[in-house]
Formats: sequence, C-alpha cells, structure tokens
Amino acid sequence: MRIDRQLEGPEPSFSVELFPPKDEQARQAMLETVEELAVLQPDFFSVTYGAVGATRDGTLETVTTIKRDLGFDAMAHLSCVGESTEGLRAILDRLDEAGIENVLALRGDPPRGEGEFEPVEGGLSGSAELAELISTQYPQIAIGASCFPEVHPEAASLDEDLAYLRVKVDSGASFLITQLFFDNDLYFDFVSAARKAGIEVPIIPGLMPISSYSAIERMAGLCKASIPDPLRESMLALGGDTEAEAELGVAYASQQATDLMRRGAPGIHFYSLNRSYATRSILASLRASRPWEHAEGDLAAEVS
Repeated sequence: MRIDRQLEGPEPSFSVELFPPKDEQARQAMLETVEELAVLQPDFFSVTYGAVGATRDGTLETVTTIKRDLGFDAMAHLSCVGESTEGLRAILDRLDEAGIENVLALRGDPPRGEGEFEPVEGGLSGSAELAELISTQYPQIAIGASCFPEVHPEAASLDEDLAYLRVKVDSGASFLITQLFFDNDLYFDFVSAARKAGIEVPIIPGLMPISSYSAIERMAGLCKASIPDPLRESMLALGGDTEAEAELGVAYASQQATDLMRRGAPGIHFYSLNRSYATRSILASLRASRPWEHAEGDLAAEVS
C-alpha cells in the first residue's frame, strides 16, 4: 500500500529503517529483526541505498523480500549519486516490477573524500528532480523525501532549506521523514515553520534510540543534530558503560515517542540499525499505552 494513503488513516504510522546486509550472516540477522518486530505490526519497513549505488542490488533484494516473502509494505531509498537518469529509470522499473509502491527520493551524499555533490553526466542534480521523474513517469509510486529539523547542513538558513523542501513537495513528494533529533521542540518548531511555508504534507519524525553514546555523537556530528545538555551529561555520567547507555537510550527515546504522539505527530520512523531490541521495546510501549488517543486537539491537527 502507498504510504501516503496509509497516513490518511486514523491510526499513527510506525515504520522501521533497515540497511541492506553485506553477507548471508548479516542477512539472517536482519530477517530475524524483521520477524521480531512483525508481531508489533509496523506499517512499513524502509531500506537504505549506499553511496554511489554501493548497495543498489541489496536494496532491491531486501525490499522485494520484505514485500513478497514477509508480506510487509516496503519503501526503497533511491539516490541520485553516481546514477544517470536512464540508470534511475532502470532501478524504478525493477522496483515497479517487484510491486514496490514507495520510494524515498534522495540526492545522496558524495562519496567519502569528495567535496560537493556533482551529478554524473546525464544524471539528476537533486532529490526534487528525482521526485519529478518518479511522479511524472511512475505515478503509481508514492514519493517520500527527507527533511532536517535543525536545517540541512548545506543550507544557508531555515528559509532557504524550507524553500527547497517546498520544491520537493511541489515535484511530487507526498510525505516527509525527518533526520534524527533529540529535542521534540525542534521537530514541532520545524513543522510549524514548514506549514507557514506552504508545506502541508505529513512530516514523520525520525527517532534513533541511543545504543552507544560515542557512536551517536559521531552520527549526530555528521548530520549536525544537537544533543541536549541533560542527555549528554547523563550519558557521560555512565562512564562508557554501553549496556547502561543502551538502557538510558531506550528510556529517553520512549519518552520522546510518547511526547510526540501526545502532541500530534502522525507517526514515528525508527532508525533501527538492523537491531530489534530498542525499537521493539518502544513500539510495544506505544501500542500498549496509545498516547495518540490523548493528542492535544488543535496542535495535533496542525502537525498532522
């Protein structure tokens, strides 16, 4: 089912992001993660796409397995990096043949060690052009796009970032998924600014439960996501105890998720890193407590 149509329903959307496994052992581990999460009925799984198409075939294989063999809706990430327009059409043809109805349209990051993004000859310059290609030539596919509550690292300002985000939506993106964040006010402020900029599509918050503080510091640095001082201080107080860090990470993300639901977010996209424990714990808690049933009226309508 198309994700944009799922989002029209009365229940929030819960989804899980995976990355393509590199070998058979990793594939079995990923399938175990999917099976462990299946009992909690996520609405869809998304599968990332490596730099310069490094995991292209793995992405296609994984979304096909999730859709055909496991029976879940799946979304394939698709990047412009290293791909000509004809190459992108070939990938979209394969996705369509596999029955994949959802694509996250991305520009993609340049390969490590290279500077600014440069399209290949005959390629596309960014995610808005990719969204336009999909919407005009593959109208049966729902298009998602990414957004950044703390402003895209390459944008000069929030206004510039939102102006380009509006182009993505006008080009065919019918829902958005945010980069990770750790302060819910950043998400709600961003949604409010997006609405004022004329962006009306659902904006799904993306959460990454912390399993290792050192790892999340590196990741947050790459995408320019801030870590609130109380969270940082609490993590540092654990003295590098990774088990304690993971426990605190689940507790913090659970509070984040509950608050997001109470304040009217349309769902949550979990960055799982192919592990089930944190996402399973948080999603089970949400399914049991159903905080969205106590959403705050007008704000909930504005956010969704």
